Amino acid sequence: MAAGALQRRRITAAVAVFLALLNVLKLASCDEQVPLLLWTSGSISLPAQAPPTAGHIVGQQQLASYLEKALDVGPHNVVLFLQDKMSIEDFTMYGGAFGNKQDNVFPNLEGALMSSSSSLVLPAVSWPASNAVIGQLQDQLDTSPLYMDPETLSQLRLNASSPALLVFRLPYGIGADLLSAKEILSGNDEVIGQVLNIMKSQSVPYTAIYTALRPSREAASLSVEVGLGGGRSLLQVRGGHKEKGREREKQRRTQERAETYPPVEFKEGENSCILLWAKSLSVSILRSGRWEEHDLTPSTFGEGVTPNLDGSSCDKTKASLVLNYKNVLNHRSFKLIFALSQQNYKVSARRWFTLDAVELEYDGTKATFNGSRNIYAPAEYSYRCESVTNFQWPLLMPRTSKDPANQWRVSFEDFQIQGFNVSGGEFSYASDCAGFFSPGIWMGLITSLLMVLVLTYGLHMIMQLRTMDRFDDPKGPAISVPQTE
Repeated sequence: MAAGALQRRRITAAVAVFLALLNVLKLASCDEQVPLLLWTSGSISLPAQAPPTAGHIVGQQQLASYLEKALDVGPHNVVLFLQDKMSIEDFTMYGGAFGNKQDNVFPNLEGALMSSSSSLVLPAVSWPASNAVIGQLQDQLDTSPLYMDPETLSQLRLNASSPALLVFRLPYGIGADLLSAKEILSGNDEVIGQVLNIMKSQSVPYTAIYTALRPSREAASLSVEVGLGGGRSLLQVRGGHKEKGREREKQRRTQERAETYPPVEFKEGENSCILLWAKSLSVSILRSGRWEEHDLTPSTFGEGVTPNLDGSSCDKTKASLVLNYKNVLNHRSFKLIFALSQQNYKVSARRWFTLDAVELEYDGTKATFNGSRNIYAPAEYSYRCESVTNFQWPLLMPRTSKDPANQWRVSFEDFQIQGFNVSGGEFSYASDCAGFFSPGIWMGLITSLLMVLVLTYGLHMIMQLRTMDRFDDPKGPAISVPQTE
């Protein structure tokens, strides 16, 4: 009886924690914060940590303190569910917070919190702090993150004595289609359930974290008078902010279309050798638990801008583009280096070039990102990608776990580069990082092929049908079939 009462108290406590997340007071604007949930598997207990007061936004240093205390005692196999966008309103709208449990799209998440002996719920975490979660976990676990999916996890064998950081990226709907957002959140909860079931089947203790990179909803900054003015005023103000937001977005896109500039061009003699173009080049460094960002675009591109390319070189097999800057993030000298190479591959019977590394040299220190695994194209083409980063859908990875690159972030938007076979100072045909055969196309092709096979088999069986050449006449003698030949 005592054991049953204890179990009931545990479940009640877990439900209370989950409902506290769903009904937390929204005293701060939701456009600056995301929720974060942390729990452990089985009966592993975490040290008691005082939750933040209602309305308090957890910053990077406080979040790092929470994670450090949890990982000091908790398992070092960390499962991080990192959603693109999420706000506290997603739980209140789709979590059955008002008694409509049939509309709850988080049954697996709620079940995990109820079965865990200890959990931590932070309703309001600043989104810069949530963006730094991977880096903080990487520093505390001293291991590199592994970007996984449930199928890959099922083939991986984990060890309780060896730390692991498993990152599962979860999507979120774009736009005002609430039904679509609900379906996507339900699908994300199913992924969480699959991952937790796989971890349970391997009997490996783990620490799970669920958070997001950005808030999913924008709140109008309302004054006290507007807040007390009633529902109609609130709706009018929010509608006005939406209209202003659309107008600002339209103006921004018009300005972007007008701000076109030529690519960076490096010449060996009179011949163009390397071309580089990007809508945005930026680097960030982690200092005192905060990311400090510097935009390199104005110093690299634009009318009348001539970047310093000292140190650049190229030949038939290797190319190196060196962009020299001054006074970047308090570093006197700063270099952004793109190292490329090309070689012939017998399997494809053609030459391919790869972006072997992106290097940051600053005050005698070098940070190296490896890009050869993900950034490549035929040697006569250029390479283009909408986003090249080392932190969000990363195509660049630090060369080693101890490399200074772990303290840096690089982000190239609308990135295009060509290091070989440049002619006329213009890019060749672009090989885009987004493949032609998407999952939807593959599903359609496989389904169509399966239907064609079924139809072919059916026609083959019909063509094999044969009618009898003799029939039994009831008025005539019976047909005799000899038993022996």
